[in-house]
Amino acid sequence: MTLPEAQQLAVKDAMPKHVAIIMDGNGRWAQQRGKLRIFGHQAGVKSVRRAVSFATQLGVKSLTLFAFSSENWRRPEEEVSSLMNLFLTVLQREVKKLKNNNVQLRIIGDTSRFSEKLQKRIAIAQNETATNDGLVLNIAANYGGRWDIVNASQQLAEQVKKGHLDAQDISEEHISALMDSDTVGDVDLLIRTGGDHRISNFLLWQTAYAELYFSDVLWPDFDEDAFGEAIAAFVSRERRFGCTGEQVQALLIDNQKNEDHFA
Repeated sequence: MTLPEAQQLAVKDAMPKHVAIIMDGNGRWAQQRGKLRIFGHQAGVKSVRRAVSFATQLGVKSLTLFAFSSENWRRPEEEVSSLMNLFLTVLQREVKKLKNNNVQLRIIGDTSRFSEKLQKRIAIAQNETATNDGLVLNIAANYGGRWDIVNASQQLAEQVKKGHLDAQDISEEHISALMDSDTVGDVDLLIRTGGDHRISNFLLWQTAYAELYFSDVLWPDFDEDAFGEAIAAFVSRERRFGCTGEQVQALLIDNQKNEDHFA
């Protein structure tokens, strides 16, 4: 293996496989321009397209976007209604592009509260992209991390009650398998735009070892350069997963030796 090839392999291995983004700042972006908040959400759709395209180019396996939290129902009724209409429109308009670009769409969250029309459109969009094997695009809609964990716990309690499972045998794998976001998997990099430094009840279980990156950029302005800065910050960090830095370096050296041996 040549040095350039080894460098390319090292960069590829260092890239996050699963990126999750809390898309924050749409409302403030619109208010700064003297417009209604919905204009910010509409502008944010363009950033979603850019993020999906950029993640695909980088070889990211999964991209999870926080579109609508279970707490967002508290917002003004007019804004919530506009968001639901926007969600429906985007699904109708974008699904063909996703299908043609080999992107698989998944919606995670409690969709039962959405209108019947929106639920049908979600099912159609997921079915039409189900066979795509490129980027997995997860859209978290009416989702909350605590809700996800509670929902899984209730199902486990039922299994114990019916005698299908002993309480002492419950493992992390059991919980993960019953979560609505089971197919999402562990997050490598969690990005939040808009300047706030919190994770807002998003993928609590899956972000246990995620690297956190907070950007002051409002979501409609989050472009390839801003995304690239987040990726660069991730690559520059040493991920230890409970090990010491020395242990990690030793593992990396051993892995490189094995790769060179089989090259």
